Amino acid sequence: MSRLVVVSNRIAPPDDKKSSAGGLAVGILGALKSTGGLWFGWSGEIGDEDAPLQKVSRGNITWASFNLSEENYDQYYSQFSNAVLWPAFHYRLDLVKFQREAWEGYQRVNSLLADKLLPLLEEDDILWIHDYHLLPFAQELRKRGVNNRIGFFLHIPFPTPEIFNALPPNAELLEALCDYDLLGFQTDSDRLAFLDCISVQTRLTTRSDKSHTAWGKNFQTEVYPIGIEPDEIAQQASGPLPPKLAQLKNELKNVKNIFSVERLDYSKGLPERFLAYETLLEKYPQHHGKIRYTQIAPTSRGEVQAYQDIRHQLETEAGRINGKYGQLGWTPLYYLNQHFDRKVLMKVFRYAEVGLVTPLRDGMNLVAKEYVAAQDPANPGVLVLSQFAGAANELTAALIVNPYDRDDVAAALDRALTMPLAERIARHAEMLDVIKRNDIDHWQQRFISDLKFITPRSAHSELQNKVATFQKLA
Repeated sequence: MSRLVVVSNRIAPPDDKKSSAGGLAVGILGALKSTGGLWFGWSGEIGDEDAPLQKVSRGNITWASFNLSEENYDQYYSQFSNAVLWPAFHYRLDLVKFQREAWEGYQRVNSLLADKLLPLLEEDDILWIHDYHLLPFAQELRKRGVNNRIGFFLHIPFPTPEIFNALPPNAELLEALCDYDLLGFQTDSDRLAFLDCISVQTRLTTRSDKSHTAWGKNFQTEVYPIGIEPDEIAQQASGPLPPKLAQLKNELKNVKNIFSVERLDYSKGLPERFLAYETLLEKYPQHHGKIRYTQIAPTSRGEVQAYQDIRHQLETEAGRINGKYGQLGWTPLYYLNQHFDRKVLMKVFRYAEVGLVTPLRDGMNLVAKEYVAAQDPANPGVLVLSQFAGAANELTAALIVNPYDRDDVAAALDRALTMPLAERIARHAEMLDVIKRNDIDHWQQRFISDLKFITPRSAHSELQNKVATFQKLA
């Protein structure tokens, strides 16, 4: 059986108590356990790049990590991955800060990673590469003679040509991506945007619906919407509340809760969400004193100015809205710039009458799925979901809104707060069925199965050599 090699920017080693057991880690570990293999990536530490790889083995899985120098971390991670690719892929060209040195650093680190991984590879390994930090990684491996099957999954959106082609190295990135055998996307819109970008740059030949050739390279594209572990989340959400939460629930027994949680990021539409909530308070005064909106948004990338700006903006807006609409004994909006344990959040989800998930652009948004999975099926809450989240393609029974339209969001919140039980149950059951069918195991099994089905490039090379030899003899 072929061994699986997973490569991601960061890895979640088994002994790291700070690493999350949710999200991507669950899917990757599920795939690795079934075949055995290697998870390779950055340790998260700044240090000596020439130091030996840090290896940990548990059963049939090995974790191998490395350090990055401060310069490489800054250029590859901060300046290019997060100050060029992240804003551009989330349709925020105004926040892109392209520097030639950062692009060179991004290429240099991808090359460095290929050098470090190469000695660990075996002939029949299949490789699964993750996310925007590693767009040119397959190209670096191909330069080193690696003909193994290599798949890539993009967790974030892929922008349209008008956005992507504004990036100075757009052609180089697109050609590099074509060195993957299989490219997976969250939605078909992302997949088609990728192909549209290629067709602007060069001739794109499509032999079947999802098998293509560009720059003389053959590759396939497919849609793999990432899922969650619904049964695990339901288990975490049920059961008794911790004492402080139980006390809070008792105090708020006559108040309906609107709840949101995501990291502090300009792609999440938080300022727009605050203004939509203000519109709800303005246009639907019957809810005054009867609802509370809690927004949890822990800081991420706090050293980046754009993130500092949004944090200040949210603090200002929260104070203004509470000052305008608050009453003695009632604070309409709670904004918490803190991190909470994931298991606690699942319990909070269960007792929130409305889950408000309205990003301006998101690859998937697993919070939306987690909120649904955490609900009590007999008395579920209502999900208000942005049309620009990948999850909106699956969770069509949510109240789908345009996050740029505060009146639309406010009307959806009013509808959610007043929705009859029978409708809430029907909508929740429909969404939960989708989530269970497309869970995290289904996601990784589909991708790995499709990747295994692809003929390795080494086999193509052998066939071409045999054909060439036969033609010479003829």
